[in-house]
Amino acid sequence: MSGTFVGMPAFPAAARDAVRDTTLRGNLRHATHTIRAKRARAVAELDDWDRLRQAGKRIKDRTLRHLDRYLVQLEESVTAAGGVVHWAADADEANRIVAELVEATGETEVVKVKSMATQEIALNEALEAQGIHAYETDLAELIVQLGKDRPSHILVPAIHRNRGEIREIFAREMGEWGRPAPEGLTDTPADLAEAARLHLREKFLRAKVGISGANFMVAETGTLVVVESEGNGRMCLTLPETLISVVGIEKIVPTWQDLEVFLQTLPRSSTAERMNPYTSMWTGTTDADGPRAFHLVLLDNGRTDTLADEVGRQALRCIRCSACLNVCPVYERAGGHAYGSVYPGPIGAILSPQLRGTGSEIDASLPYASSLCGACYEVCPVAIDIPEVLVRLRERVVEGGEAVREGNKVRLRPAKGHAAERAAMRAARWALTRPGALRTGQRLASHTRRLHPRTLPGPGKAWSGTRDLPPVPAEPFRDWWRRTRGRKDGGA
Repeated sequence: MSGTFVGMPAFPAAARDAVRDTTLRGNLRHATHTIRAKRARAVAELDDWDRLRQAGKRIKDRTLRHLDRYLVQLEESVTAAGGVVHWAADADEANRIVAELVEATGETEVVKVKSMATQEIALNEALEAQGIHAYETDLAELIVQLGKDRPSHILVPAIHRNRGEIREIFAREMGEWGRPAPEGLTDTPADLAEAARLHLREKFLRAKVGISGANFMVAETGTLVVVESEGNGRMCLTLPETLISVVGIEKIVPTWQDLEVFLQTLPRSSTAERMNPYTSMWTGTTDADGPRAFHLVLLDNGRTDTLADEVGRQALRCIRCSACLNVCPVYERAGGHAYGSVYPGPIGAILSPQLRGTGSEIDASLPYASSLCGACYEVCPVAIDIPEVLVRLRERVVEGGEAVREGNKVRLRPAKGHAAERAAMRAARWALTRPGALRTGQRLASHTRRLHPRTLPGPGKAWSGTRDLPPVPAEPFRDWWRRTRGRKDGGA
């Protein structure tokens, strides 16, 4: 996976700055609460929601177990339908493939459908380095691009912006990218949408190359699927002469029958709609309709390594609905930028460290960007147990850092910065396995409780800097139990 956002600090430092931004917190609180409430109503309409959720989980798990077989089947199906399949092991290879495909057309401009995969590999920046301009056509992505900003939400990348800020961005920047914003532009949603529509229309009609991702790929027919709400995706997928789709290898489903489950759960969990206004499907090329050339770039970029972890692999079930972000108390207060990745929120806290490894400061901090309240698991339409994976990743960070392959063997690279924590855990293990020592330590702590500091010294400040240490009782529980219940062994 490509690196973190340039200059991003670890999550605690970034979050500390974000929570001081009252405008940001207000925007996030309003947006997440609104989306959350709408989603709850849409899900409540289905009596069989829990069964659909479990069906989605089982389909994804079965597909991941046999991913090699389904990917070969997909390649065969796409090729038979007139498409060309390319395999990319990492971000650099994917960017090189796409740049070469665009250069082969002789074009220097492309229009893009909203795509997390292309953001993950920093495709826009890679194309720009080759003299190719990529224009985002999703409204929220357009706002982010014009504002020289970064996405902060999976579904609504500009969720951190309010209408006034968007109006200022359109008025200031649109003219530099194409058709300028209308004179006297207001911040009403209708006016902002119309300005974006006029600006993008000339891009759609001029572009010869389109770039997309895909929500799903159907192995049995080689069909790709994009669901969206604005119609810009339909324009990008049908008008250009060449279509290039960059898709993570985990986005595959075996059959159309499997796809039917996700076309019910994804729209309700993401946009709180019964179905998406635009569901575009294409299979290869045809002479009479759509692009004349279709290229599919299958992206690994850390997914195979993630698949090797029996606990962590469930992150690859994700269908990018963003429901977990909208219920997360940490995301609501910190915002998406603090995660240092195009995948923010709870799913980003488990996906980014697995795709990129935990070697960097920010990736080692992401598994701790959670209260482990479990709200994310409750709303996930494919039942990803995000808290379980977070704990697994914390264990990796503390105990061994990240897995490193050396020849045919895999070893754990020692973690950095957690020596004090490991020592504390070893001391706790020693005391908890020796009742006599534990009893003596509890009595000593009670007798000296007036001398205890409210915060921990040294490395412990990272934990106690935002919370007080719990007060030590005047009498240990074992002594109290023996005194009031008459038990001589002190047991509970």
